[in-house]
Order: sequence, then C-alpha cells, then structure tokens
Amino acid sequence: MAQLSEKEFASIQELLSDEDLLVKKFKMLAEHATDEKVKSKMLEISDKHQAHLNELYAKLS
Repeated sequence: MAQLSEKEFASIQELLSDEDLLVKKFKMLAEHATDEKVKSKMLEISDKHQAHLNELYAKLS
C-alpha cells in the first residue's frame, strides 16, 4: 500500500470513527426496540456498518 498523506490518514480515521459510532447506535436501537421487525432491521444495519468498518481496517493492513 502506498504511503498515505496526513489528510488521507485523517479522513480514514474519521470514517473509522463514524462507522464505529453507527454500529454502536444501531445496536443500541435494536436493544431498545420492542417490535421484532424493527429490531431485526436495526441489527441488519449495524452489521452493514460493521462490514464497512472491517473493510476499512483491511485496507490499512
């Protein structure tokens, strides 16, 4: 992988932070949901953001 500039690295760090926050938020929403369909959808969205987070980490390896 090519060397990242400070700006690129900062952008990736921000994306990682954003995706991590979204994972946590949707998991929290799922925990508080009473409707099973809503709970399932919140977990599905959380899983998608977790996949994004994993892909970003993989790109840094």
